[in-house]
Amino acid sequence: MRILLQTLIISIFLISCSNSKLDQKKNINNKYYDLAYQFLDSGRNDSSFYYFNKARELFLISGDSLRISNCLINMGNIQFDQGDFFGAQETVLSALNYLDVKKQGEHQLLSLAYNTIANATDELNQFDDAIRYYTLAIRFCIDPVFQIKYRNNLSVCLRRARKFKESIRISEQNLLVPELGTKDYARILNNLAQAKWLKSPDFDPLPDYWKALNLRLKIRDLLGLHSSYSSLSNFYLNTNRDSALYYVQKQYNLAKRLNNPYDQLNVLRNILLLDPDQEKVYFRQFVNLNDSLQDARTVAKNQFALIRYESEKNKLQSLKLEKENEEKESRLLIQRIITTATILLLLFAVGGGIFWYKKRKQRLELEAQNKIKENQLHLSKKIHDVVANGIYRVMTEIEYKEDIDREGVLDKLDDMYQKSRDISHDVEEQTVAEVSYSEKLADLLKSFASDHRRVLIAGNEPDLWTRLNKRAKEEVSHVLQELMVNMKKHSQADQVVIRFENQGNQLEIFYKDNGIGLADSKTYGKGLSNMVSRIEGIGGEIIFVKEEGKGLSVKINIPIL
Repeated sequence: MRILLQTLIISIFLISCSNSKLDQKKNINNKYYDLAYQFLDSGRNDSSFYYFNKARELFLISGDSLRISNCLINMGNIQFDQGDFFGAQETVLSALNYLDVKKQGEHQLLSLAYNTIANATDELNQFDDAIRYYTLAIRFCIDPVFQIKYRNNLSVCLRRARKFKESIRISEQNLLVPELGTKDYARILNNLAQAKWLKSPDFDPLPDYWKALNLRLKIRDLLGLHSSYSSLSNFYLNTNRDSALYYVQKQYNLAKRLNNPYDQLNVLRNILLLDPDQEKVYFRQFVNLNDSLQDARTVAKNQFALIRYESEKNKLQSLKLEKENEEKESRLLIQRIITTATILLLLFAVGGGIFWYKKRKQRLELEAQNKIKENQLHLSKKIHDVVANGIYRVMTEIEYKEDIDREGVLDKLDDMYQKSRDISHDVEEQTVAEVSYSEKLADLLKSFASDHRRVLIAGNEPDLWTRLNKRAKEEVSHVLQELMVNMKKHSQADQVVIRFENQGNQLEIFYKDNGIGLADSKTYGKGLSNMVSRIEGIGGEIIFVKEEGKGLSVKINIPIL
């Protein structure tokens, strides 16, 4: 939805610039630009990204800064649509270098850029930064139609950041702008009701939910209907499980109708939580869809990075050739000057002039050769230390480990790629952002997955762990690792499910596999005893359930301060 909106806005903006400085410049015949839009309209995002990048290179030659920024914004939108949120941030931030806040004619394009950056930042749960960028998008937006959309985006972001008072204030202001019966009115009304309910659980949002739902049904707003069903299912989640499941099912059917795999995945996760009896029906769909989306997202991110890398590589080669030509011309000019000077000096001292010229020429050549050798040695050492040693470590890991951590290997290869790119640009490595506990825990659990074993994780959201202290987090990691090691060594399981839930002041962790289960013994082994002592040490409780022929079930309860 967001990428379609951005593309529409960009098209309107460029048409409105027909009498501006944009068209007063001499335009070059950029066939890549038209091809990029053709592929974008047909849904071929990879080809569109490629040709926007090619068009950007031609606009760089002509100095058309507005269309350069336009290409970059479109490229960022494509990356966002494919789930490459970090890449989208980086690409659109570079577009800001070609826009001038002092020029009012460029304000609308600035607002588009800031909105795209805010969307990507919001998806990464960096709410404070997203709020700042949404505010900038609203500040520079000159079209009231799109300004109300940006203000609604800001209100939703504030709600997700749990700043309900500000979210409600903006939504109430927004509700005064659109006409009754429009998509915007239904969207703002639904968002306002949701924010009020989250702020005050006693508030009844159903009348506004139903009003927004009926309006969306009337105007056949399918995307809006998906949002309404989501709001209703969340409302009934803890009060009426049947109603919650009913609206989740309607969400799922609508997501399939809209052919939106990301929404389908999220809804399937909710169905598995709400209706465990249907786990066998939906589990395989969830796993297959999740795997295909992860693969597609990885391929897209790598493809976008490769296109940018090849573009920068070609640009560097062109600059290198240009520099070599300039140096060659400079050397020829110097030689002509020296030759002229030598002829003049020959009139006074032929022998002395020739000797001085030869010595000077030799010294210049020797300095140039030493400089080249020095640079080659420095670059060679960097490549050996960073790339060669890194590849050797990965080869060693693959050679000696029975179970290969594919994600870990890919991360290491990606790290080496980033470092090798930094070498080519001669820049220092950037500080890697700290990884959250939820991501570390997910990486730990997923490392036990293989071609013959599926590991499903549900509820592992960053907010879940904010109230748990450091020691408790460490003990949870140790216990889950011990469970996974025990599963891998003894259970013969090919399906493992780990689910996390926050029940008031209690964190509940559910583990289940379809292996052979625990041995029929009254005493625990050392590993299981350690698990019990670790959980009890943080005031919690761990329960092992033996189900003959049904694998192992474990429930862990941990108090939250």
